[in-house]
Amino acid sequence: MKTKLITREGYNKLKKEHDYLWNEKRPEITKIVTWAASLGDRSENADYTFNKRILRQIDRRVRFLRKFLPDVTVVDYSPQQEGRVFFGAWVEIENEAGDIKKFRIVGPEEIYGDVKDYISIDSPMARALLKKEVDDDIVVKTPEGDKEWFINSIEYEKD
Repeated sequence: MKTKLITREGYNKLKKEHDYLWNEKRPEITKIVTWAASLGDRSENADYTFNKRILRQIDRRVRFLRKFLPDVTVVDYSPQQEGRVFFGAWVEIENEAGDIKKFRIVGPEEIYGDVKDYISIDSPMARALLKKEVDDDIVVKTPEGDKEWFINSIEYEKD
């Protein structure tokens, strides 16, 4: 079961995607499909078949966003979070070898696309970090065995 939490930035990004797909991209593709259909034989009409497939992808994504967005809880920054790791935190961790990782703990729907430094709240790493403080050690269970990390810093985006 995926956690139904999202950051304010994540929610706004998905809402913007929905609005773009519905108000701009879909009407544009619909015009092309209508034009291509008017040319006659659709079975060998590459413009028609290609754009019809794009239209189905847009519709599928819009349906998903329309179901998902009203059902998700937006988590805004709260001063009570300071000093501990909670949803939305930017966390820097380090292991004994000196490897440093920095990422933000977000909802599962926020980690797709062009973001490289987000991890899902449902991941073992995020679960191990929750409620911990700077200078705490954490142990994360991985397929290769337990891995130990040290928390260097915790930051929140304050809007």
